[in-house]
Amino acid sequence: MKLQHLLLATGLLAIAAPAFAAVSVYGSSSARTCYLAAENHFAGVDSIAECDLAIGQQLPEHDQVATYVNRGVLKVRFKDLPGAIADFDRAISLDPAEPEAYLNKGMALLRLPDASGEAIGQFDAALQNKTRRPAYAYYGRAIAHELNGRVKEAYFDYRRASDLEPKWGDPRKELARFTVRQQ
Repeated sequence: MKLQHLLLATGLLAIAAPAFAAVSVYGSSSARTCYLAAENHFAGVDSIAECDLAIGQQLPEHDQVATYVNRGVLKVRFKDLPGAIADFDRAISLDPAEPEAYLNKGMALLRLPDASGEAIGQFDAALQNKTRRPAYAYYGRAIAHELNGRVKEAYFDYRRASDLEPKWGDPRKELARFTVRQQ
């Protein structure tokens, strides 16, 4: 099968992709409130203060890692990409097996100029560590591949994302730009 790319992406959808994955925290604490804010797409900027409060407390390791990821998610929403990436890096340093930290860092990197190559490694790590949202990791990696001129790899990752989440329209929309011809 030979893959031919008929149309380059003129405004890749994933730069605004909804692929941010909060990490669950249970109980009734500031860490839980931070998690709920990260899950709630209508949370206000004051939600970051709740995350700051949680990070300043003595938390179990999982909750601390989760809170860094969740605060990073909120920082991305409020366009603080360097702060978000620092939070994802802190979560990774505390737990190198936390897949949502890699997934979210990859998505944040896609929003920076010339960081798509680095984003691919983050999506790979999210998949290797079994992210709860593999379709988002494949979708993000597809965008990064396309930005780096690897059209065939992008196509297969868009297709995998679509197979994993058939009701999610974004991967299907991206796939519509491709034509596959048998040789």
